[in-house]
Amino acid sequence: MRRRLSKAAEDFGVPFRGSDKIYNSRLAQELSLWSELKNKGDEFHAAVFGAYFVDGKNIANTALLVELASSVGLPGDEAAEILATRAFKAAVDADWALSKAKSIRAVPTFIMDHVRLVGAQSYEALEELMEANGIKKRISDS
Repeated sequence: MRRRLSKAAEDFGVPFRGSDKIYNSRLAQELSLWSELKNKGDEFHAAVFGAYFVDGKNIANTALLVELASSVGLPGDEAAEILATRAFKAAVDADWALSKAKSIRAVPTFIMDHVRLVGAQSYEALEELMEANGIKKRISDS
């Protein structure tokens, strides 16, 4: 799996180091939902991605997550409170339940009209999925 990830990262020109360990991303997912409400979701996701896949850091570590939140302009004390109270636990539980109901077992998974693409995909593969569902035509028509 690590070899496949390294190859995909190389193909996309994305830095990848990874870790010899797999860390639980559950708390990062909870904090991600909060960051999205604060309009910093993209920045926080990128920070967590870099910490894990580029720097090989333990994204299950609450101190690291608070540091990452602060690094993208989110209030660290609020991030610590979100993690301590597990304020977004139920929301992530609901996301996981929906994923299970849709038989999603890998990230990312793209589903359009019951057609799914699993894993990192080329731009062309995503474009083909959209074209097959009439999306490109609608975008170009507007």
